[in-house]
Amino acid sequence: MKTFHCRSAFISDVHLGTPDCKADYLLDFLRQLRCEKLYLVGDIIDMEALARRPWWQPRHTAVLAEVLALARRGVEVTYIPGNHDAPLRALQGQDFAGIRIALDAVHVGADGRRYRVSHGDEFDPGHVGRGWMLHLGDAMHRFISWGNRRLHAVRQRLALPYLPLSIIIKSHVGKALAYIRAYEERAARAAHEQGFDGHICGHIHFGQVRQIGTVLYLNDGDWVEHCTALVEDHTGAMELLHWSEQATALGRASRELVLPSPAAALALAPLAMTQPDLGALHLAA
Repeated sequence: MKTFHCRSAFISDVHLGTPDCKADYLLDFLRQLRCEKLYLVGDIIDMEALARRPWWQPRHTAVLAEVLALARRGVEVTYIPGNHDAPLRALQGQDFAGIRIALDAVHVGADGRRYRVSHGDEFDPGHVGRGWMLHLGDAMHRFISWGNRRLHAVRQRLALPYLPLSIIIKSHVGKALAYIRAYEERAARAAHEQGFDGHICGHIHFGQVRQIGTVLYLNDGDWVEHCTALVEDHTGAMELLHWSEQATALGRASRELVLPSPAAALALAPLAMTQPDLGALHLAA
């Protein structure tokens, strides 16, 4: 098996306990991962979904086992619960089998840049529209996720690479993009006010590398819709990776250069299936 080396890795929005979770791709990533620090940036286990309908697969257990194995090997693992695994927030400050639970964290990059790390649900407006609009939006998202699952199953049978239908739809809906941009700017503004160089989060299922004023906004995406992780190399450069049949670099940021991950890249990366230029991040036999 090949190994993937980096200094730090950030994953969120895995949603174990739901049929939308792409556990097989995440398992492949974790089994190849060799890093010093791993941040689980919320919504790893979807406790909300499990409370509504118990649903669990052996490969979901395997994901948790792989995280525990990384902790046993000496990886510093920090679990920051999100809104879907919020009950775990009551356990902040505790350590379970080498996994530290925290409400948020400060990550200092190899290049000295300071990042606040949080799930990101705190940047959602308290009241977005009326109740019926929220229910309609949730129902629409469930329908799109169902379509994504069906399309993925068909493409797997045809030996075709993963295609993130839901991300493609988000990338072509003006209101969705407007919401995403406003969310990113709220997160960046908060980081700036708190004196950080950047903010790392998840929550909105839209991976991103974007410079906003003096702040580097980094969203590690999800493992439901687009299968992305954020990784830091040993120089402090940050890279957003799509990971399915083949790793694809979507955006990169170092002190010298920021290559943003536009919506088009997020939507079309699995179609391109090009081998990324990983720079100091490297695959070794």
